[in-house]
Amino acid sequence: MRIAILNFAERIFDKLKTSWESQTTNIWVSYSLVFIFILSVGISYLDRADLISLGEWDNYFANPFFAIDITFTILLILELLSLIFVLPKSVASSVGKQFELLSLIFIRSGFKEFSHIVDFEWSSMTEAVINMFAYAFGALVIFIILGFNTKLQLHTRLTNTEDDQKEFIQAKKVLALLLLVAFSIVGFLDIKALFQTGNYLHSFHSFYTVLIFGDIIIVLIALRYTLNYYKIFRYSAFVLATIFIRISLSVEAYYNVIVGVLTAVFVLLLTISYNYFLKENTSENKKKQTS
Repeated sequence: MRIAILNFAERIFDKLKTSWESQTTNIWVSYSLVFIFILSVGISYLDRADLISLGEWDNYFANPFFAIDITFTILLILELLSLIFVLPKSVASSVGKQFELLSLIFIRSGFKEFSHIVDFEWSSMTEAVINMFAYAFGALVIFIILGFNTKLQLHTRLTNTEDDQKEFIQAKKVLALLLLVAFSIVGFLDIKALFQTGNYLHSFHSFYTVLIFGDIIIVLIALRYTLNYYKIFRYSAFVLATIFIRISLSVEAYYNVIVGVLTAVFVLLLTISYNYFLKENTSENKKKQTS
C-alpha cells in the first residue's frame, strides 16, 4: 500500500514538473509578464490622468512605478512555485533556490524604495537611496556567494542502497505535492484579501514558515535511511539556513540584508567544510579497504 501511494504521488509530481518546466510554459510565462507590465503601466497612466477611477487602488496606481512592483511580485510567486519542484532533487538545490528567491526579493525591495521617491531632491530621497544601495549590494553579495556555493556543491547520495534512495526521493515528492497544496491555499487567501481589502499581503513569509516545517520533515525522514553524522548535520544546517532566510523576510531594512548575507556565508562555509570532511572520510575508507 505504501509503495503504491509513493508511486502514484511520484507520477503526479513528475507530470506537473514536466509541464511546468516545459518550453511552452516558459514562453507563456514570459509573454504574460510582459503583458501584465504593459497593462499596469497603461492603467497607471490612465489613473494619474483622471481618465479612470480605481477606488481603493487609486493610491497604488497613482505611482507610475507600481507596475514594477506588480510584475516582480508575480515573478517571485512563480519562483516560489519553481522552488517546490526543486525540493525533491536535493536539499542543497532547494536551499540554493531559496537564496535565488531572497536575492530577487531584495532587488524587488530596491525597486519599491525607488517608488517612494516623489522628487529628485537629495534631502527628500536620502533614505530611499541608501535603502536601495543596501538592497542592491545585499542581492549582489548573495548572487556572488551563491555562484561559488553552486560550483563547490557536491551532491552526495543519502544512502548507498538504490531502493532506499528511490524511496527517499519519492517521499520528498509526496511532501512537495503537499507544499504545492499549501502554496495554493496561501495564494487563494492572498487574492481573497486583495479583493476584500484592496491590499495584497505578499505572504512570502507565510510560505517560508510552511517550508521550514517541510524541511524538518525531510530531516526526520532522512533519519530512517542514515545516521551518518555529517549528512544529518548538513541537512539540519540547511533547515537552519531556511529559518534565517525566514527571519530576514521579517525584520526591517539593513537588518534583513545583514541576516540574508550572513546566512549565505554560513551556507558557503558549510559547503566548504562538508566537502573537506567528505573527501577525508572517503580517503580513510579507501585506506582501510586496502590495508
